[in-house]
Amino acid sequence: MMPRGKTATVMTTRLGDRSAVTPDRLVVEEPLEVRLDDHVVATTMRTPGHDYELAVGFCHTDGLLAGAPVRTVRYCATGSASETAYNVVTVSTGGVAPTPEARLQRTTSSCGICGTASIDNLMSRLEPLTSPPVPAELGALVRASSEARARQELFEETGSIHAAAVFDPGTGAVSLVREDIGRHNAVDKVVGRLLLDGALPATGLGLFVSGRASFEMVQKAWAAGFGLVAAVSGPSALAVETARVAGITLVGFLRGSSANVYAPEPAVMRRVAG
Repeated sequence: MMPRGKTATVMTTRLGDRSAVTPDRLVVEEPLEVRLDDHVVATTMRTPGHDYELAVGFCHTDGLLAGAPVRTVRYCATGSASETAYNVVTVSTGGVAPTPEARLQRTTSSCGICGTASIDNLMSRLEPLTSPPVPAELGALVRASSEARARQELFEETGSIHAAAVFDPGTGAVSLVREDIGRHNAVDKVVGRLLLDGALPATGLGLFVSGRASFEMVQKAWAAGFGLVAAVSGPSALAVETARVAGITLVGFLRGSSANVYAPEPAVMRRVAG
């Protein structure tokens, strides 16, 4: 048995002037159980694909690794991966990472840690970025948004999936794109890829997200060391506060040729436009 695909075809009835029954492509959503050194830490609904990156990224952004290097990543904990339908991934540090606490409430694709963390406990494990704030250059942001959208293959097929991308804030060139039914999962896949490549912290790099800039998006970016977060939609008040504490440049409503800069804190909130 091989892992299931990322999309599935169903028949649908199209309503309108020319009603008809036609095939439609839908994004697949399945549970993934993440284990760290054989301890269950979370279950999340995700789109299959880049599962190792997702598991590693989650362990990193949630602070579960505590600096321990990842030695191996594999499907299942024991036995054959097909026995669990490729829906269990174990991240191993050889027992170096602290024994994690299970966070089994994390079960939906629309929500991550759901307010269980705060700025105070983030600051207990994360230091504000020491590098100067990354400037928000509109031309680079527009290019990053355009390139990320052009590489969203699953969105092109289904129109119902999120994306996260790594880009150069100076040029807007996109170097990595990941998609998932969950916004937080897409970010974790990006972070996991960078960690496995030895490319963390992501100092001086930008993180683009296709949805809103929630608190969780910012805290994941902070954990990974991104200097800038740019989102298609707006941020939450807690996301803005977190970005300002972390020293992250936060951009929202990146649409067309304009965007809002919410962090670092300006005398008056700025709107950049071409």
